[in-house]
Parts: sequence; structure tokens; C-alpha cells
Amino acid sequence: MCLYNVGMFLYEKAVGIAALRNPKARKWKEGRRNIFDRLESSIKPGERIIWVHAASLGEFEQGRPIIESIKAQRPDIKVLLTFFSPSGYEIRKNYPGADYIFYMPIDRRRYARRFLDIVKPEVAIFIKYEFWLNYLSELRRRNIESYVVSAIFRPNSVFFRWWGGAWRKALHTFKVMFVQNEESKALLAKLGHTNVVVAGDTRFDRVAAIARNAVPLPLIERFKGDSRLFVAGSTWGPDEELLQQLINDNPSIRFVVAPHEMDEERINRIIRQTKGGAVRYTQSKEDDDFGDVQVLILDTVGILSSVYGYATWSYIGGGFGVGIHNTLEAATFGLPIAFGPKYHKFKEACDMVENGAACSIRSYDELALWFAPLRDDDVQLKRCGDAARTYTESNLGATDLIVGTVLNNR
Repeated sequence: MCLYNVGMFLYEKAVGIAALRNPKARKWKEGRRNIFDRLESSIKPGERIIWVHAASLGEFEQGRPIIESIKAQRPDIKVLLTFFSPSGYEIRKNYPGADYIFYMPIDRRRYARRFLDIVKPEVAIFIKYEFWLNYLSELRRRNIESYVVSAIFRPNSVFFRWWGGAWRKALHTFKVMFVQNEESKALLAKLGHTNVVVAGDTRFDRVAAIARNAVPLPLIERFKGDSRLFVAGSTWGPDEELLQQLINDNPSIRFVVAPHEMDEERINRIIRQTKGGAVRYTQSKEDDDFGDVQVLILDTVGILSSVYGYATWSYIGGGFGVGIHNTLEAATFGLPIAFGPKYHKFKEACDMVENGAACSIRSYDELALWFAPLRDDDVQLKRCGDAARTYTESNLGATDLIVGTVLNNR
């Protein structure tokens, strides 16, 4: 713990220095300025609070069904949502589902104590990978009911290393550990933990809700017209290079491309290289006659999950970088899915490759080889699409299980 605490101290100082030049570090620092004063002025004494902590945006999407279910069942209980990263907080700081939204003060012992002195949560819920030793130690000392949800444990995790004693001790904080798979449960059993429940991933419940409440998009419907639509979501440069060739080789198919980063150079490159013509979503109108335009660039946020509802096939970006983005938003609509080679850390992607709903590709030839049968053979298209839909439907229910446990006798 001594080295850990030194590391936290140095990390805080390093971010302070980086904030002089780095915008993200600046937001990280500024978002925590006077945070305890702001917490004290916001939270009223005597309020019943459940604290939910997410590292960033992806973990928030896993926590969101839990938050909304708690609020629906127990509106008298307040939910405090905290983030570690600016990429989560800055996007969701106005999320209406939580009563309070803040950055989590960095994990130093005195900060953890002051935070809990102010908040006094009845319950603490950590999403997936968030194991902050000082907060967990203080929750344990105060006997505050705590849970980790949608967690995945792997043999090479810190908990199973010879030097991971402090992290192994931290696991004793949790009343129940809700994990995604049987492997995680078996690994924890080797450490003597029997309070482990295989609940799955709450994101399945989230994407199912998105599909049920998909927003009608007249502009997308008009762009699609009588054509079939291929939607490529959260794409990066290497993805776009392959997709550009697929687009130009399939002039009868219409494409929606949603770049992960919507910089002008990237968008203009797609427009220049598309032989069949490309336009921006934000510069289009619902009554536009798209004529022979083949590509619509989704240069906006918040609607991609609904756009998948108009698609016949999908491609998910990120697989040539640090890892693929959300595949479940496409799968819940029963779409065949392709993505790059870096997907093995994502259980749902591995499962869907195995059951035939998804395919990992490494080159344009492999992308074309995946796409052609799905374009030309309706039987194969239906088989892959059904596999994706069945997979998402068979994994529903984690939220009800977790919230039922948290709210039991409360």
C-alpha cells in the first residue's frame, strides 16, 4: 500500500503538470477543483444515497441500466454517479438519471475518508474494473455495503500475481461480486470467494432498451430509400481504408459511416475518395433528394445506436487499434457484424465470432470475402443476423438480478 499511495501522489502531481498543455488533463484537474466544497453544498444531510462509480463512458453504459432501474423502483433513494475520466464525465455530466454527478477524487487515503464523510452512502457499486484500494479499504472499515458488477477476472490480473496481496485483500470489500462469466467465478473460487454470481453483462439490457426505444430518423430512412444499407460505426483510419474500397466496389449499396473522431481532414478524405458521392448528415435535410449519393457521413453524436435499426449489415471500428467499440448496439438489431483483429478482450465479440454472428477481418480481401455471401445469399444473411439477435436476447437479465440484490430489504 505504501508504494501504491506514493504512486497516487505522484500521479496527481503529474496530471497537474500535464494540465498546463494537455486539454484532457486540464479537464481532469479542473473538474476536481473544490470538489469537496461542491459535494457538501449539493448533498443534503440525511439523504439515502447509492454511490455508483464508472471509470469512463463505456463503464457508464454498463452502469446506466442499474441506475435507471434503482430510480424507477426507489425514487426516494438518491444516486450519486462519479467518473474517473473526463471522457465519461464531460459527456454525461448532465445525465438526468442520476441525482448527483461528480468526478471521483483521486484515490488518496485522506480524500477517500473525506468523500465518504460527506456522501455517507448506504451502498457503493463499482463498474467492471474499478478497484481503488483506499476507497475500498475505507468502505470496508465503515461496513458500507459494496458491490462490483459486470466484472471480468483473468488469470494474468493483478489479483493472481504474487505481489497482488493488497488487491486480493480489497476483494473482501464486496458483499457480492457480479461477474460476466464462469471463468471469473472459478478464478475467484481459487482465492476462497464464494460470494460470486455469474450475472452476465448489463450492457445487453441497455442495448435491448435502446432497440425498443429507437428514435425514428426520417433523414436516414430517406437516404436509404429502396436500397440496402451498410452501417459502419466508430471507425478509425485503418477501418476507413478498407471500407472505402468496399464502398467503391459495391455501388448499389448505400453506406452510413460514423467516424470515431470527426475531424475535418478525415471527413473530407472520405468525401474525396467516394466515387459514388458522399454527404454529411449535419448538412443534409429530411426532404433532400439524395439521388445517387452513396455515403452518408454521420458527423454527429447520439444517434448511431438508432441508425443500426435501418441497416442490413454492420462494421464496428477500432479493431486495428486498441480494441473494437460497441458491437452489441448492432447485434441487438440482428445484424451480421465485421471488425478488425483486436477483439479478444471483448467477451461478446469472441462469443459472436464463435456462433457465426460476427467475423474478424485483417485485410480488404477478408472483408470482401465476408461481405459477398451476406450480400448475395439471403439464407446466409438471415442465419448470421438471427445468431446475433438470439445471442443478445439470451443474455438479458443481469440488471434485474443485480438491482434485486442491492434493493433487497432496503
